[in-house]
Amino acid sequence: MRYTFSSSLKLTSIVLIIVGLIAFGIGYYQNSRIDEHAVKEILQKNEELAGAQPMNSVYKNDVAHSKEHIEHAENQIHNRPWSAFFVSLMLFFGISATALFFAAVQHAGNAGWSIVVIRVMEGIASFLPVGGLLMVIFIFLSTYGGEHGGLNHLYHWMDPALTDPKSSHFDLLIKSKEPFLNRPFFLIRTLLYVAGCIFFLWKIKSLTRKLDESKDVADYKKVYNWSVGSIVFFALASACWAWDWLMSIDPHWYSTLYMWYVLISCLVSSIGVMLLISIYLKKKGFLPAFNDNHMHDLAKFLFGLSLLWSYLWFAQYMLYWYANIPEETVYFFGRYKLYEPTYFTMLIPNLVLPFLILVSSKVKRNYVIVPIMACVVLLGHYLDMFNIIMPGTVGAFWGIGLLEIGSFIFMLGLFILVVMYSISKLNLEAKGNPYYRESELFEYPF
Repeated sequence: MRYTFSSSLKLTSIVLIIVGLIAFGIGYYQNSRIDEHAVKEILQKNEELAGAQPMNSVYKNDVAHSKEHIEHAENQIHNRPWSAFFVSLMLFFGISATALFFAAVQHAGNAGWSIVVIRVMEGIASFLPVGGLLMVIFIFLSTYGGEHGGLNHLYHWMDPALTDPKSSHFDLLIKSKEPFLNRPFFLIRTLLYVAGCIFFLWKIKSLTRKLDESKDVADYKKVYNWSVGSIVFFALASACWAWDWLMSIDPHWYSTLYMWYVLISCLVSSIGVMLLISIYLKKKGFLPAFNDNHMHDLAKFLFGLSLLWSYLWFAQYMLYWYANIPEETVYFFGRYKLYEPTYFTMLIPNLVLPFLILVSSKVKRNYVIVPIMACVVLLGHYLDMFNIIMPGTVGAFWGIGLLEIGSFIFMLGLFILVVMYSISKLNLEAKGNPYYRESELFEYPF
Protein backbone atom coordinates (compact mmCIF):
# COMPACT_ATOMS: atom_id res chain seq x y z
CA MET A 1 0.00 0.00 0.00
CA ARG A 2 1.29 3.45 -0.91
CA TYR A 3 0.49 6.76 0.71
CA THR A 4 -0.80 9.57 -1.49
CA PHE A 5 0.74 12.89 -0.49
CA SER A 6 -2.35 15.06 -0.13
CA SER A 7 -2.37 18.42 -1.87
CA SER A 8 -3.56 20.12 1.33
CA LEU A 9 -0.64 18.83 3.39
CA LYS A 10 1.77 19.66 0.57
CA LEU A 11 0.37 23.19 0.43
CA THR A 12 0.63 23.47 4.22
CA SER A 13 4.30 22.50 4.14
CA ILE A 14 5.05 24.99 1.36
CA VAL A 15 3.23 27.75 3.25
CA LEU A 16 5.26 26.93 6.37
CA ILE A 17 8.48 27.18 4.36
CA ILE A 18 7.51 30.54 2.85
CA VAL A 19 6.19 32.00 6.13
CA GLY A 20 9.31 30.77 7.94
CA LEU A 21 11.61 32.34 5.36
CA ILE A 22 9.74 35.65 5.50
CA ALA A 23 9.80 35.74 9.32
CA PHE A 24 13.48 34.78 9.40
CA GLY A 25 14.29 37.35 6.70
CA ILE A 26 12.61 40.15 8.65
CA GLY A 27 14.41 39.07 11.81
CA TYR A 28 17.72 38.90 9.96
CA TYR A 29 17.22 42.42 8.58
CA GLN A 30 16.42 43.77 12.04
CA ASN A 31 19.48 42.05 13.49
CA SER A 32 21.77 43.36 10.75
CA ARG A 33 20.72 46.93 11.61
CA ILE A 34 22.33 46.61 15.07
CA ASP A 35 25.68 48.35 14.62
CA GLU A 36 28.41 49.37 17.08
CA HIS A 37 26.53 52.49 18.13
CA ALA A 38 23.38 50.45 18.87
CA VAL A 39 25.44 47.91 20.85
CA LYS A 40 26.89 50.72 23.00
CA GLU A 41 23.38 51.96 23.73
CA ILE A 42 22.22 48.43 24.64
CA LEU A 43 25.13 47.98 27.05
CA GLN A 44 24.73 51.40 28.61
CA LYS A 45 21.01 50.91 29.19
CA ASN A 46 21.38 47.39 30.55
CA GLU A 47 24.10 46.91 33.14
CA GLU A 48 23.08 43.28 33.59
CA LEU A 49 24.03 42.61 29.97
CA ALA A 50 27.19 44.68 30.25
CA GLY A 51 28.39 42.75 33.29
CA ALA A 52 27.10 39.32 32.30
CA GLN A 53 29.32 36.35 33.11
CA PRO A 54 31.32 35.50 29.94
CA MET A 55 30.48 32.05 28.58
CA ASN A 56 33.62 31.64 26.46
CA SER A 57 37.34 32.10 27.08
CA VAL A 58 37.70 34.64 24.29
CA TYR A 59 35.67 37.09 26.43
CA LYS A 60 37.27 36.41 29.81
CA ASN A 61 39.60 39.43 29.79
CA ASP A 62 36.98 41.90 28.64
CA VAL A 63 36.56 45.12 30.59
CA ALA A 64 32.95 46.33 30.60
CA HIS A 65 32.28 48.97 27.90
CA SER A 66 35.81 48.63 26.51
CA LYS A 67 36.39 48.47 22.76
CA GLU A 68 36.96 44.70 22.90
CA HIS A 69 33.88 44.18 25.03
CA ILE A 70 31.71 46.08 22.56
CA GLU A 71 33.23 44.17 19.64
CA HIS A 72 32.55 40.82 21.30
CA ALA A 73 29.00 41.89 22.17
CA GLU A 74 28.45 42.86 18.53
CA ASN A 75 29.73 39.44 17.43
CA GLN A 76 27.35 37.68 19.81
CA ILE A 77 24.38 39.75 18.66
CA HIS A 78 25.17 39.00 15.00
CA ASN A 79 25.54 35.31 15.83
CA ARG A 80 21.86 35.14 16.68
CA PRO A 81 20.45 34.47 13.16
CA TRP A 82 23.04 31.73 12.64
CA SER A 83 22.38 30.23 16.05
CA ALA A 84 18.60 30.34 15.60
CA PHE A 85 18.88 28.48 12.30
CA PHE A 86 21.39 26.02 13.74
CA VAL A 87 19.07 25.08 16.62
CA SER A 88 16.30 24.01 14.23
CA LEU A 89 18.67 22.41 11.74
CA MET A 90 20.41 20.36 14.43
CA LEU A 91 17.08 19.21 15.88
CA PHE A 92 15.63 17.96 12.59
CA PHE A 93 18.91 16.50 11.35
CA GLY A 94 19.16 14.64 14.67
CA ILE A 95 15.59 13.38 14.34
CA SER A 96 16.26 11.93 10.88
CA ALA A 97 19.62 10.41 11.87
CA THR A 98 18.21 8.71 14.97
CA ALA A 99 15.23 7.43 12.94
CA LEU A 100 17.70 5.59 10.71
CA PHE A 101 19.50 4.30 13.80
CA PHE A 102 16.24 3.14 15.38
CA ALA A 103 15.22 1.34 12.17
CA ALA A 104 18.63 -0.36 12.02
CA VAL A 105 18.21 -1.50 15.63
CA GLN A 106 14.89 -3.14 14.71
CA HIS A 107 16.52 -5.08 11.87
CA ALA A 108 19.61 -6.01 13.88
CA GLY A 109 17.48 -7.15 16.82
CA ASN A 110 15.12 -9.19 14.62
CA ALA A 111 12.28 -7.20 16.18
CA GLY A 112 8.77 -8.25 15.25
CA TRP A 113 6.51 -5.61 16.79
CA SER A 114 7.95 -2.65 14.84
CA ILE A 115 7.87 -3.87 11.23
CA VAL A 116 4.44 -2.33 10.66
CA VAL A 117 5.99 1.11 11.25
CA ILE A 118 9.45 0.42 9.77
CA ARG A 119 8.58 2.38 6.60
CA VAL A 120 7.69 5.39 8.72
CA MET A 121 11.17 5.23 10.24
CA GLU A 122 12.71 5.02 6.75
CA GLY A 123 10.59 7.96 5.62
CA ILE A 124 11.75 10.14 8.52
CA ALA A 125 15.36 9.11 7.84
CA SER A 126 14.89 10.21 4.21
CA PHE A 127 15.32 13.81 5.37
CA LEU A 128 19.03 13.07 5.84
CA PRO A 129 20.18 14.08 2.32
CA VAL A 130 18.44 17.46 2.58
CA GLY A 131 19.31 18.06 6.24
CA GLY A 132 22.84 16.80 5.66
CA LEU A 133 23.38 19.14 2.70
CA LEU A 134 22.15 22.09 4.76
CA MET A 135 24.45 21.04 7.61
CA VAL A 136 27.49 20.84 5.31
CA ILE A 137 26.71 24.28 3.85
CA PHE A 138 26.17 25.71 7.33
CA ILE A 139 29.43 24.31 8.71
CA PHE A 140 31.32 25.41 5.58
CA LEU A 141 30.03 28.98 5.92
CA SER A 142 30.88 28.91 9.63
CA THR A 143 34.39 27.70 8.86
CA TYR A 144 35.55 29.57 5.75
CA GLY A 145 35.17 33.23 4.80
CA GLY A 146 35.32 36.29 6.99
CA GLU A 147 38.22 37.68 8.97
CA HIS A 148 38.73 34.68 11.23
CA GLY A 149 37.85 31.92 8.79
CA GLY A 150 34.08 32.00 9.08
CA LEU A 151 31.06 34.18 8.34
CA ASN A 152 30.07 34.01 12.01
CA HIS A 153 31.63 33.56 15.44
CA LEU A 154 29.80 30.44 16.61
CA TYR A 155 33.02 28.51 17.14
CA HIS A 156 35.32 30.91 18.90
CA TRP A 157 38.19 28.39 18.89
CA MET A 158 38.60 29.34 15.22
CA ASP A 159 39.92 32.76 16.30
CA PRO A 160 43.65 32.56 15.37
CA ALA A 161 44.56 34.83 18.30
CA LEU A 162 43.67 32.04 20.73
CA THR A 163 46.32 29.71 19.28
CA ASP A 164 49.02 32.35 18.70
CA PRO A 165 51.56 32.29 21.58
CA LYS A 166 52.44 35.93 20.84
CA SER A 167 48.84 37.11 21.23
CA SER A 168 47.48 38.56 24.48
CA HIS A 169 44.47 36.26 23.96
CA PHE A 170 46.57 33.11 23.73
CA ASP A 171 44.72 30.16 25.24
CA LEU A 172 46.85 27.15 26.12
CA LEU A 173 43.86 24.81 26.35
CA ILE A 174 42.58 25.78 22.90
CA LYS A 175 46.13 25.40 21.57
CA SER A 176 46.35 21.88 23.00
CA LYS A 177 43.16 20.93 21.14
CA GLU A 178 44.34 22.40 17.83
CA PRO A 179 45.28 19.01 16.26
CA PHE A 180 41.59 18.07 16.50
CA LEU A 181 39.86 21.46 16.52
CA ASN A 182 41.11 23.03 13.32
CA ARG A 183 39.12 24.23 10.34
CA PRO A 184 40.10 21.70 7.61
CA PHE A 185 39.71 18.63 9.84
CA PHE A 186 36.46 20.03 11.26
CA LEU A 187 34.94 20.32 7.77
CA ILE A 188 36.31 16.93 6.65
CA ARG A 189 34.72 15.23 9.65
CA THR A 190 31.40 16.93 8.89
CA LEU A 191 31.52 15.62 5.32
CA LEU A 192 32.27 12.11 6.60
CA TYR A 193 29.36 12.15 9.08
CA VAL A 194 26.85 13.32 6.49
CA ALA A 195 28.15 11.12 3.66
CA GLY A 196 28.11 8.06 5.93
CA CYS A 197 24.52 8.66 7.05
CA ILE A 198 23.32 9.15 3.47
CA PHE A 199 25.18 6.03 2.31
CA PHE A 200 23.66 3.78 4.99
CA LEU A 201 20.22 5.29 4.35
CA TRP A 202 20.51 4.50 0.63
CA LYS A 203 21.89 1.01 1.26
CA ILE A 204 19.25 -0.05 3.80
CA LYS A 205 16.36 1.41 1.80
CA SER A 206 17.52 -0.27 -1.41
CA LEU A 207 17.91 -3.62 0.37
CA THR A 208 14.48 -3.46 2.05
CA ARG A 209 12.93 -2.52 -1.31
CA LYS A 210 14.60 -5.54 -2.88
CA LEU A 211 13.43 -7.71 0.04
CA ASP A 212 9.82 -6.69 -0.62
CA GLU A 213 10.13 -8.08 -4.14
CA SER A 214 12.18 -11.21 -3.49
CA LYS A 215 11.04 -12.22 0.03
CA ASP A 216 14.36 -14.08 0.14
CA VAL A 217 15.99 -14.93 3.49
CA ALA A 218 19.40 -14.21 1.94
CA ASP A 219 18.28 -10.62 1.21
CA TYR A 220 17.03 -10.26 4.79
CA LYS A 221 20.46 -11.34 6.03
CA LYS A 222 21.95 -8.52 3.96
CA VAL A 223 19.55 -6.07 5.60
CA TYR A 224 20.65 -7.44 8.98
CA ASN A 225 24.36 -7.15 8.19
CA TRP A 226 24.15 -3.61 6.82
CA SER A 227 21.99 -2.57 9.77
CA VAL A 228 24.69 -3.76 12.16
CA GLY A 229 27.24 -1.75 10.17
CA SER A 230 24.94 1.27 10.29
CA ILE A 231 24.70 1.01 14.09
CA VAL A 232 28.49 0.86 14.43
CA PHE A 233 28.90 3.90 12.18
CA PHE A 234 26.17 5.82 14.01
CA ALA A 235 27.72 5.04 17.41
CA LEU A 236 30.97 6.68 16.33
CA ALA A 237 29.55 9.48 14.17
CA SER A 238 26.84 10.60 16.60
CA ALA A 239 29.39 10.88 19.41
CA CYS A 240 31.82 12.84 17.23
CA TRP A 241 29.28 15.24 15.74
CA ALA A 242 27.97 15.99 19.24
CA TRP A 243 31.53 16.91 20.23
CA ASP A 244 32.23 18.81 17.02
CA TRP A 245 29.05 20.70 16.26
CA LEU A 246 27.80 21.27 19.81
CA MET A 247 30.34 20.72 22.57
CA SER A 248 33.09 22.65 20.76
CA ILE A 249 30.89 25.74 21.10
CA ASP A 250 32.07 25.65 24.73
CA PRO A 251 35.61 24.25 24.26
CA HIS A 252 36.69 24.97 27.85
CA TRP A 253 34.06 22.54 29.11
CA TYR A 254 33.57 18.85 28.49
CA SER A 255 31.29 16.06 29.60
CA THR A 256 31.75 12.33 29.21
CA LEU A 257 27.95 12.02 29.11
CA TYR A 258 27.50 14.59 26.38
CA MET A 259 27.20 12.24 23.40
CA TRP A 260 24.52 10.20 25.20
CA TYR A 261 22.69 13.33 26.25
CA VAL A 262 22.47 14.68 22.68
CA LEU A 263 21.63 11.24 21.27
CA ILE A 264 18.71 10.70 23.65
CA SER A 265 17.40 14.23 23.07
CA CYS A 266 17.25 13.58 19.33
CA LEU A 267 15.98 9.99 19.69
CA VAL A 268 13.04 10.85 21.93
CA SER A 269 12.11 13.64 19.48
CA SER A 270 12.30 11.12 16.65
CA ILE A 271 9.99 8.72 18.50
CA GLY A 272 7.52 11.59 18.87
CA VAL A 273 7.62 12.22 15.12
CA MET A 274 7.14 8.48 14.44
CA LEU A 275 4.01 8.55 16.57
CA LEU A 276 2.62 11.63 14.84
CA ILE A 277 3.17 10.28 11.33
CA SER A 278 1.98 6.75 12.14
CA ILE A 279 -1.24 8.06 13.72
CA TYR A 280 -1.77 10.43 10.78
CA LEU A 281 -1.35 7.59 8.26
CA LYS A 282 -3.65 5.37 10.33
CA LYS A 283 -6.37 8.03 10.37
CA LYS A 284 -6.04 8.46 6.60
CA GLY A 285 -6.36 4.71 6.02
CA PHE A 286 -2.85 4.14 4.67
CA LEU A 287 -1.50 2.20 7.65
CA PRO A 288 -4.35 -0.11 8.68
CA ALA A 289 -2.08 -2.64 10.41
CA PHE A 290 -0.96 0.02 12.90
CA ASN A 291 -3.00 -0.47 16.07
CA ASP A 292 -3.17 0.34 19.77
CA ASN A 293 -0.39 -2.13 20.55
CA HIS A 294 2.13 -0.48 18.21
CA MET A 295 1.20 2.95 19.53
CA HIS A 296 1.54 1.63 23.08
CA ASP A 297 5.08 0.42 22.42
CA LEU A 298 6.15 3.67 20.71
CA ALA A 299 4.59 5.65 23.58
CA LYS A 300 6.57 3.47 26.01
CA PHE A 301 9.75 4.56 24.24
CA LEU A 302 8.58 8.17 24.43
CA PHE A 303 7.99 7.76 28.16
CA GLY A 304 11.13 5.78 28.97
CA LEU A 305 13.53 7.90 26.90
CA SER A 306 12.10 11.07 28.46
CA LEU A 307 13.09 9.70 31.86
CA LEU A 308 16.52 8.67 30.56
CA TRP A 309 17.06 12.16 29.14
CA SER A 310 16.11 13.62 32.54
CA TYR A 311 18.59 11.36 34.29
CA LEU A 312 21.41 12.43 31.94
CA TRP A 313 20.44 16.10 32.28
CA PHE A 314 20.78 15.84 36.05
CA ALA A 315 23.82 13.53 36.01
CA GLN A 316 25.93 15.95 33.95
CA TYR A 317 25.87 18.44 36.80
CA MET A 318 25.71 15.92 39.63
CA LEU A 319 29.00 14.26 38.63
CA TYR A 320 30.85 17.60 38.72
CA TRP A 321 29.34 18.41 42.09
CA TYR A 322 30.07 14.95 43.50
CA ALA A 323 33.66 14.93 42.19
CA ASN A 324 34.18 18.54 43.33
CA ILE A 325 35.27 19.95 39.96
CA PRO A 326 34.07 23.57 40.30
CA GLU A 327 35.89 24.81 37.17
CA GLU A 328 33.49 22.74 35.03
CA THR A 329 30.36 24.26 36.57
CA VAL A 330 30.78 27.48 34.54
CA TYR A 331 28.79 25.75 31.78
CA PHE A 332 25.81 25.44 34.11
CA PHE A 333 26.29 28.72 35.93
CA GLY A 334 25.79 30.77 32.77
CA ARG A 335 22.65 28.82 31.91
CA TYR A 336 21.22 29.14 35.41
CA LYS A 337 22.00 32.86 35.45
CA LEU A 338 21.13 33.95 31.91
CA TYR A 339 18.77 31.25 30.59
CA GLU A 340 16.63 30.47 33.61
CA PRO A 341 13.32 31.06 31.71
CA THR A 342 14.17 28.33 29.19
CA TYR A 343 16.68 26.14 31.03
CA PHE A 344 14.40 25.08 33.87
CA THR A 345 11.12 25.52 31.99
CA MET A 346 12.10 22.78 29.53
CA LEU A 347 11.81 20.25 32.36
CA ILE A 348 8.02 20.63 32.19
CA PRO A 349 7.56 19.26 28.62
CA ASN A 350 10.58 16.95 28.79
CA LEU A 351 10.10 15.35 32.21
CA VAL A 352 7.10 16.44 34.25
CA LEU A 353 4.34 16.05 31.64
CA PRO A 354 5.65 12.79 30.08
CA PHE A 355 6.06 11.28 33.55
CA LEU A 356 2.67 12.31 34.89
CA ILE A 357 0.65 11.64 31.74
CA LEU A 358 2.35 8.75 29.92
CA VAL A 359 2.89 6.58 33.01
CA SER A 360 -0.56 5.08 32.45
CA SER A 361 -0.88 2.17 29.96
CA LYS A 362 -4.40 3.32 29.15
CA VAL A 363 -3.20 6.77 28.16
CA LYS A 364 -0.55 5.23 25.87
CA ARG A 365 -3.43 3.89 23.77
CA ASN A 366 -5.30 7.19 23.53
CA TYR A 367 -5.28 8.59 19.98
CA VAL A 368 -5.80 12.15 21.25
CA ILE A 369 -3.43 12.40 24.21
CA VAL A 370 -0.47 10.54 22.66
CA PRO A 371 -0.03 12.85 19.61
CA ILE A 372 -0.44 15.90 21.86
CA MET A 373 2.31 14.57 24.12
CA ALA A 374 4.48 13.86 21.08
CA CYS A 375 4.17 17.54 20.08
CA VAL A 376 4.89 18.65 23.65
CA VAL A 377 8.06 16.55 23.79
CA LEU A 378 9.18 17.78 20.36
CA LEU A 379 8.83 21.42 21.42
CA GLY A 380 10.54 20.61 24.73
CA HIS A 381 13.58 19.25 22.96
CA TYR A 382 13.67 22.29 20.71
CA LEU A 383 14.17 24.22 23.96
CA ASP A 384 16.82 21.71 24.96
CA MET A 385 18.75 22.30 21.73
CA PHE A 386 18.22 26.04 22.23
CA ASN A 387 19.84 25.80 25.67
CA ILE A 388 22.74 23.80 24.26
CA ILE A 389 23.62 26.19 21.43
CA MET A 390 22.55 29.71 22.37
CA PRO A 391 24.50 30.40 25.61
CA GLY A 392 27.90 29.79 24.03
CA THR A 393 27.12 31.70 20.83
CA VAL A 394 24.91 34.67 21.72
CA GLY A 395 25.45 34.75 25.48
CA ALA A 396 23.22 37.23 27.24
CA PHE A 397 21.85 38.68 23.98
CA TRP A 398 19.26 35.97 23.41
CA GLY A 399 15.53 35.95 22.81
CA ILE A 400 12.76 34.00 21.12
CA GLY A 401 11.49 36.12 18.27
CA LEU A 402 11.14 36.15 14.50
CA LEU A 403 14.54 34.54 13.96
CA GLU A 404 13.87 31.57 16.19
CA ILE A 405 10.22 31.10 15.23
CA GLY A 406 10.92 31.66 11.53
CA SER A 407 13.77 29.15 11.37
CA PHE A 408 11.72 26.52 13.23
CA ILE A 409 8.69 26.99 10.96
CA PHE A 410 10.90 26.85 7.86
CA MET A 411 12.64 23.64 8.96
CA LEU A 412 9.31 22.09 10.02
CA GLY A 413 7.76 22.85 6.61
CA LEU A 414 10.81 21.49 4.77
CA PHE A 415 10.83 18.39 6.98
CA ILE A 416 7.14 17.68 6.35
CA LEU A 417 7.56 18.18 2.59
CA VAL A 418 10.60 15.90 2.24
CA VAL A 419 9.47 13.19 4.67
CA MET A 420 5.90 12.86 3.44
CA TYR A 421 7.04 12.91 -0.19
CA SER A 422 9.54 10.14 0.65
CA ILE A 423 6.86 8.11 2.44
CA SER A 424 4.63 8.41 -0.63
CA LYS A 425 7.36 6.63 -2.62
CA LEU A 426 7.60 3.72 -0.16
CA ASN A 427 5.53 0.56 0.12
CA LEU A 428 4.10 1.02 3.62
CA GLU A 429 3.49 -2.71 4.01
CA ALA A 430 6.93 -4.31 4.36
CA LYS A 431 5.57 -7.77 3.56
CA GLY A 432 8.93 -8.99 2.35
CA ASN A 433 10.22 -8.82 5.90
CA PRO A 434 9.88 -12.26 7.55
CA TYR A 435 8.59 -10.60 10.74
CA TYR A 436 5.81 -8.58 9.11
CA ARG A 437 3.10 -11.12 9.91
CA GLU A 438 4.26 -11.20 13.53
CA SER A 439 4.02 -7.41 13.62
CA GLU A 440 0.46 -7.52 12.26
CA LEU A 441 -0.55 -9.97 15.00
CA PHE A 442 1.40 -8.18 17.72
CA GLU A 443 -0.59 -7.75 20.92
CA TYR A 444 0.74 -6.21 24.11
CA PRO A 445 0.43 -8.82 26.91
CA PHE A 446 -1.22 -7.12 29.87
